[in-house]
Amino acid sequence: MISRFHFPGALPAAGEIALPDALAHHAVRVLRLRDGERIVLFDGEGGEAEATLQVRGKTVAATLAARRAVDRESPLQIVLVQALAASDKMDWVVQKAVELGVGAIQPVQAERSVLRLAGERADKRLAHWQQVAVAACEQCGRNRIPAVRPLQPLAHWLAAHRDALGYVLAPGGAASFADEPAPQGVVHLLVGPEGGWSDAELAAFDAAGCRRVHLGPRVLRTETAGLAAIAALQARWGDF
Repeated sequence: MISRFHFPGALPAAGEIALPDALAHHAVRVLRLRDGERIVLFDGEGGEAEATLQVRGKTVAATLAARRAVDRESPLQIVLVQALAASDKMDWVVQKAVELGVGAIQPVQAERSVLRLAGERADKRLAHWQQVAVAACEQCGRNRIPAVRPLQPLAHWLAAHRDALGYVLAPGGAASFADEPAPQGVVHLLVGPEGGWSDAELAAFDAAGCRRVHLGPRVLRTETAGLAAIAALQARWGDF
């Protein structure tokens, strides 16, 4: 496969451009691409361009063909509202959710979240997750980079989205996606932390008009449940 790289900024219509240091390092030092190899650059706003790598000592550039508008986005607009999970589970969730076609990822702090973030630590983790999303787009062919939105308490998110269509993954939920009508507009998919949603959170979801759904008779881990649900939504109403 031709290596794909996110170019931070607008791609020119054609011609030669210098590659940013981080991109050049990844291409030449990490992937060991050589002078004259073909690559693809994409701008994160729906455009991509094939290019030829130009390695001249420490200077790395690319000669671009014409920029093309190539859309690989799902017709189903999914926002993954993911309760913070510990260790590297959030990296996994962000990476795979982007590959599966979500439009955005909203981390939330839930009552039973093991991971607790605030201030500078939260900002650094958010920047890291956004880079995970960029790398996932490079791998899977998406030309639009989903936003990983700033962390907020679950209660704040609920207060701002009381009219949104929200599906809450909850073992024992009354419905499955097979029972649901085709959604109109953005779908918000709410996934709990390792310990699950608290009774108070489930009551708040009910009061906000969110719909509880299950994913069969088995209890899935937080890093599995959201991805399984995204795949189910894509198969039912999206582009699978």
